[in-house]
Amino acid sequence: MQQNKEIMIRVRNVKKKYKLGQIGGGTLRGDLQSWWARKRGKEDPNTLIGTDQRLIGTTFMALNGLSFDVYKGEAVGIIGSNGAGKSTLLKLLTHVTAPTEGDIDLYGRVASMLEVGTGFHPEMTGRENVYLNGAILGMTRSEIDAKMNEIIAFSEVGDFIDTPVKRYSSGMYVKLAFSVAAHLDSEIMIMDEVLAVGDMKFQKKCLTKMRQAAKRDGKTVLYVSHNMATIRDLCDRCIVLDQGRIVFDGDVDEGIARYLATKTQDSDCVDYSHYKRDNWYKRDNLRLQEVRMLSSRQGVLERREPVVLRYTIRAQQPAEAVGIRLEIRDEVGNPLAAACVYDLELSEGITAFTVRYDLSVLAPGKHGSYFTVFTLGEGGAHTVEDWVPGMTFKIVDTLLEHETEWNTVAWGPIQLPNAVLTEKTEKYHD
Repeated sequence: MQQNKEIMIRVRNVKKKYKLGQIGGGTLRGDLQSWWARKRGKEDPNTLIGTDQRLIGTTFMALNGLSFDVYKGEAVGIIGSNGAGKSTLLKLLTHVTAPTEGDIDLYGRVASMLEVGTGFHPEMTGRENVYLNGAILGMTRSEIDAKMNEIIAFSEVGDFIDTPVKRYSSGMYVKLAFSVAAHLDSEIMIMDEVLAVGDMKFQKKCLTKMRQAAKRDGKTVLYVSHNMATIRDLCDRCIVLDQGRIVFDGDVDEGIARYLATKTQDSDCVDYSHYKRDNWYKRDNLRLQEVRMLSSRQGVLERREPVVLRYTIRAQQPAEAVGIRLEIRDEVGNPLAAACVYDLELSEGITAFTVRYDLSVLAPGKHGSYFTVFTLGEGGAHTVEDWVPGMTFKIVDTLLEHETEWNTVAWGPIQLPNAVLTEKTEKYHD
């Protein structure tokens, strides 16, 4: 069926190899520092803090022999667990980095959005960055001017369009960056899951725009996400990656089922100390190190009991007005509910916070979670500092008394408190 369609992306036997524990410097000073440290038997100053010295120099195959074609007008979802190679693949497709082996051919101009702020110069205003991105795509100033009002309206940044983008919040970055990528002339759109920092209304608007780009405008869309609901809603094809290899390429529902079947089992603790956050704006002052669920047993929670989580956060420097948000998702990634704790203060170093939640409105069944660390500004505006996928957990209700077993499929994943009878009126016949 695809043989008569125009190929827009061709990938053949692509491999990407990295050396563990090393930061590429490429400077004489850095090379001399590393050589002198090794000479004295000291830790290399150009390696990441906490790196196991035994791993330095060993290789890691981030991608291992990928081959596929993407056709004109297709919307392809790329899914997989953390470390599967999704972001590495997109960086190769957008020429951020080069493959170690293999060939990649793109037949058209590419508009991409891989990281919050990528392609934006922080000292330039939003308007100036629109011109910059348009020029990179080969558009003339008059062509960009014709799109400018539409870009500003879609992005919702308003008067801030003439403010340097270094003063933008994460949400404003995302809104303008997506608007630029979606409206400037291109044949291929490549989007990583940065829409997570936008509000729900804007996320829906973005998904509608991407769907129109593929179905109405004939653009080719590649979309990476951990949210299976958006993959199902947007894409007509799904590629599943696992340890740098393609393990499935085909129907969306079948691909999602394949991915969910191989996800990590329930756990009471998630370690983020080595979690790679390569899709984030370069804020690194606050980082989650660990989240531990103290109230569960192997990922199982009793519905009517409090849920207690302990967050361990590393701060590079003192911070105040910090908040933590627990986001609850269903099995395919649809947001269900959220709860925040505010006004936290952190000293430099590692701080642990223990927080109690009431999740009794969640119906029995399996749920997922995300954790967000943010700082509050004036007027309730918040800046996302860290955002990571959490553990999955199962809620059970062993205390059912005179109640119907909850049907999540028919009635939804939220179970409100039982209704209370306030009056009974009986009528008697003579």
